Amino acid sequence: MPLPTPPSPISVLEKSKQLAAWTAVDQHVRPEHRVRIAMLCSTVPYVVERIVQLGAEANQERVFIPTGFQSKELIVSSGLSLGDVDQFPTIDVTLDGADEVDTQLNCIKGGGACHLREKVLAEAADTFILVADYRKNVQYLGTNFTPGIPIEVVPFAYAKVLQNLHHILGSPKASLRMAVKKAGPVVSDNGNFIIDAPFDQETMKTPYTIMAQIKMLTGVVEVGVFCNMAKAAYFGNEDGSVTIRWNDGRVDQVAAPRPQ
Repeated sequence: MPLPTPPSPISVLEKSKQLAAWTAVDQHVRPEHRVRIAMLCSTVPYVVERIVQLGAEANQERVFIPTGFQSKELIVSSGLSLGDVDQFPTIDVTLDGADEVDTQLNCIKGGGACHLREKVLAEAADTFILVADYRKNVQYLGTNFTPGIPIEVVPFAYAKVLQNLHHILGSPKASLRMAVKKAGPVVSDNGNFIIDAPFDQETMKTPYTIMAQIKMLTGVVEVGVFCNMAKAAYFGNEDGSVTIRWNDGRVDQVAAPRPQ
């Protein structure tokens, strides 16, 4: 009988993402919390991993709310209780990833076309925490995440919204997001289309302004820019350490664990 294959060691970057997620859980999942949320991103499996390590007794009265199918499967497979925002419109703490986060903790989300539900659940939380890797830690949004601002639109209005973006709001390269493995546009879980709208750096220096302008376009359902929402952001670094940015301007560092 062949011996089982040992698990592959994870990279330093993955270790740092794991440390960022574990630190966020340790600092923000309180014993008194009964409703919290797990979402889909590359760091959320580490968030769930740490929550499971708290033990069945600590989690037995807690409810976890997903944003999509994959995060739902992760919660269920981990033996955690599944809930929905319809049941729990107020959430203790939301732990989520981001496509990019600036120095003011504004962030872009929507690379996975889930930003409508993600924003609803972020707004429902008493505390909103971001967990990501160092590539998402930027001075201005749009630095590394180049596809642009994700915009969910109702299908019959997409052409009109594109025209507004091209000729009024200053995003001439805004385009409908197309599916990779099938013909046609990406369709969100809500049955809507997604537009990706890149803007110049000067515009992205004031993300709230452009978010509000896009949101005012008739046909737009939600904009993948989150402003003035996060309390802290945890970034896993290349060297295995973690940088923590707080909404009051503080920056903390957590050293990488020493090799054993």
